[in-house]
Amino acid sequence: MQNIVIGLDKANEKEFIDAKKFFSKLPQKHEILWNDGPNLKKLDKKLLDNNLAPQEMGKGRNVWYCMGYILSLGNTEAVALHDCDIITYEKDLLSRLVYPVANPKFNFDFCKGYYPRISKNKVKGRVSRLLVTPLLRALEKTIGNNEFISFIDSFRYPLAGEFSFRRRVLKDIRIPYDWGLEIGVLSEMFRNYAGNRLCQVDIADNYDHKHQEISIDDKTKGLSKMSIDIIKVLIRKLASQGEIFSMSIFRSLKATYFREALDFVQIYKKDAMMNSFEIDVHEEESAVELFARNIMEAGEVFLDSPMESPNIPTWNRVDTAFPNFLAELKLAVELDNKD
Repeated sequence: MQNIVIGLDKANEKEFIDAKKFFSKLPQKHEILWNDGPNLKKLDKKLLDNNLAPQEMGKGRNVWYCMGYILSLGNTEAVALHDCDIITYEKDLLSRLVYPVANPKFNFDFCKGYYPRISKNKVKGRVSRLLVTPLLRALEKTIGNNEFISFIDSFRYPLAGEFSFRRRVLKDIRIPYDWGLEIGVLSEMFRNYAGNRLCQVDIADNYDHKHQEISIDDKTKGLSKMSIDIIKVLIRKLASQGEIFSMSIFRSLKATYFREALDFVQIYKKDAMMNSFEIDVHEEESAVELFARNIMEAGEVFLDSPMESPNIPTWNRVDTAFPNFLAELKLAVELDNKD
């Protein structure tokens, strides 16, 4: 592993220093992107003044700046991304993830990781299980067969934050700045690359990380916000292909999704029983009810602002507007990481 890049959000100076001390144990060369530091905020303002910066803070924004920094290094051909809060992390997770794109005998440009989600004998991964899969099936019933829907549904874990790709992919990819990152990345792969250049791989026997609160009463955080962001990404992608949406379609979609998702709850219940796993049916159905309401919420947001673009410009566009920007980004990160 030639370079390790760590994106750090919502950190003051003391927290940044603490992060540097924490990661100083790594024997590999590594850099921390202090997104809230004065150097990077100055560069962000430069892009913002020219309508080229991510519009909001979020996971996608963090990843986007990390991608830019990797491009500025110019010495990397294979890039892997994974979450930093993985409790069950093992070295072979990274090896499995990056191998398909790092091996010169393969022609893969992108690899998506997948894994089982069992934590302390409990079934996890509610957003993927109870929102994305039944929503994709409901969309097919509502608007008909669609290649993009089938493409997303073909991935074993479409919301996995673990993926790898060739360096050249970083230049042209347009990603959302919010929780729609994973679906947004898959959308770009669908648009830009042939299916035989993409793959998915089993990267862990078990996977557990920090769990988000469902946040039933607050749509601005937790799984509630995440679900709205994901639904909006799917809707906007389908709209860009010519699909027409209205409130009546969203009402039909909500009803179809609700029935599909409740059926999936029963499937997962039986699956858990057969494998001696725990599953709380009440919690599962409460999540389904929230996600169903958020379909309407996301639909209203889309119809109220159909021209809104949550995607961040490509690094190729930034490089065209500011040919020296990547060099400035590299210098800013180096200054922050000096002792």
